[in-house]
Amino acid sequence: MAITDWPEDQRPRERLIKHGATALSDAELLAVFLRVGVAGKSAVDLGRDIVAHFGSLNGLFSTSLNDFSKINGLGPAKYAQLQAVLELARRALTEEMEQGVTLSSPQTVTQYLRLLLANRTHESFAVLFLDVKNRLILCEELFRGTLTSASVYPREVVKAALAHNAASVILAHNHPSGSPDPSQADHAVTQTLKQALGLVDIRVLDHIVVAGTRVYSFAEHGQL
Repeated sequence: MAITDWPEDQRPRERLIKHGATALSDAELLAVFLRVGVAGKSAVDLGRDIVAHFGSLNGLFSTSLNDFSKINGLGPAKYAQLQAVLELARRALTEEMEQGVTLSSPQTVTQYLRLLLANRTHESFAVLFLDVKNRLILCEELFRGTLTSASVYPREVVKAALAHNAASVILAHNHPSGSPDPSQADHAVTQTLKQALGLVDIRVLDHIVVAGTRVYSFAEHGQL
């Protein structure tokens, strides 16, 4: 049965407008995004199939165009729309941080970093450069490694921080392995960077490790 034949109070779009997006399931949100289903399946049914196929929303968001297009009803146009939605979310969070909400809303930082790093299959090391009012100047991926490690060069981090005239930084990297718990190497590089940046009066406010939907904050654990 097509969604247009459903009672109005059960249709995803109408429920979203009346109750807000949080009232909808993952499949229903995807149905609103998809707009239409395929032969024999409503958009909600197709949404359920998509979540089941990719295992999670994160799995969907990180998939390639080739894998995305293997689902009946999906293709380059929908893939482009999905990537646009993700990029809009990243930019919206960037705007919040540029307005100086970094310290007052650490959740904004972790949400942004999850969107940036969570679905990468390689390990990436990024730095958020902040001004004296803790507003975001720039987020830059400085190093990229393998599935298990990334080489981090303190001199390059200090050089970039000075070039951006940063007063402080937030370090971040991802763990493709799935666990956000920092390794001994993560602890060591954090202290090394803290010391190197401290020599030029730049503070390290946090080091955040992202693993899928989970994050680990060095600052929250008193490890800075």
